[in-house]
Amino acid sequence: MQFEKAQKSFIDHLQIERGLSPNSTAAYLRDLQRFASYLTMQKLDFQSLTTEDITKYEIALKGQGLALSSVNRALSALKTFYKYLSRENGVSDPMTEVKANRLPRKLPKALTISEIGALIDSADRLGDVTALRDRAILEVLYGTGARVSEVVGINLTDLGKSTLTGDEITTLKLRGKGSKERIVPLGSYAKEALDDYLVRLRPAYADKSRKNSTALFLNSRGGRLSRQSTWQIVIDAAEATGLSGKVSPHVFRHSYATHLLDGGADIRVVQELLGHSSVTTTQIYTLITIDKVREAYASAHPRAN
Repeated sequence: MQFEKAQKSFIDHLQIERGLSPNSTAAYLRDLQRFASYLTMQKLDFQSLTTEDITKYEIALKGQGLALSSVNRALSALKTFYKYLSRENGVSDPMTEVKANRLPRKLPKALTISEIGALIDSADRLGDVTALRDRAILEVLYGTGARVSEVVGINLTDLGKSTLTGDEITTLKLRGKGSKERIVPLGSYAKEALDDYLVRLRPAYADKSRKNSTALFLNSRGGRLSRQSTWQIVIDAAEATGLSGKVSPHVFRHSYATHLLDGGADIRVVQELLGHSSVTTTQIYTLITIDKVREAYASAHPRAN
C-alpha cells in the first residue's frame, strides 16, 4: 500500500465517518504530510516502522524547534492514523508504547469585566453601520462563550425565540468540535445587540447577495462572514483599547468561563455551556479562581505572610 493511498483513506474516514470539521482534518493532513516527508528523507516504509523509528522522528521534530504541544499533536495524529490502519488494513502499529510529552500547565488568561466591557464598547463607531454587526459579534462571543468558528457557523434558524413573546431571541444553537450541538442562553446585552443588527443592518447586507444566505453574520457582500474576518474584529477591538498583547482567539471564551465561576456558577453547568465533553477540561478555570482567592487571602489576612 502506498502512503498517499493510506492517507487519503484515513482523511476520508475522519471527514465522513467521524464527521470532523475541515479545520481538524486539515490539521491531521499537515501532520501526516510532515511525517511523509520524513519517511521519504529517511527512506523508511510506513508499514514496517518500530517504536524506535517513531522515537527518532520525535527527536527530529524537536530538533526543528517545534513546541512540545506541536510535537504532541503530531504524535497524536500518528496514533489515530496507525490505529485506523491497524484496524482496517492489519498494518503493524508502532505507536502503542509512545507517550506524549508532559507539558507545563498553562492557565488561560481571562480579562477583567471592565476590560471586556471596553473591548465591546470599542465597536461603537459613530457613523459606521458595520459597527452594529461587530458589536453583536463581540457581545455573542462574551455572552455565550462560543468559539470564533462557532459564531461564524450560526444560522438564522439557530436563533431560539421565546414562547411567551414569540419574537424575543433567548437562546442560540452552537455547533462545536465534532459537530456536537449545544443550546446556550443569551443575556440582555447580547439580545439587544443582535436585535439592532438584525433590524438595522443585516437586511441591507442580505440584499447585496444573489443567494439567500442562511448565515446570521454576513459580510458587506451578503456572504457568510469568515473566521478570519471575525478574528480581525477582535484584533481591532483590542488595538482600540490598548489590549493587543492580552487578547487571544479564545479570550472571550476564557473570560466567560472564569467570570461565571467567580460568580458562583456550578462547574457542571459551565461544562455544558462551553461544550466540554469532560469536566476535567473545565476544571482548569477553577485554578484561576483559586489563584484569585489566594491573592485576596495573602493581601488581607494578618498572618498570611
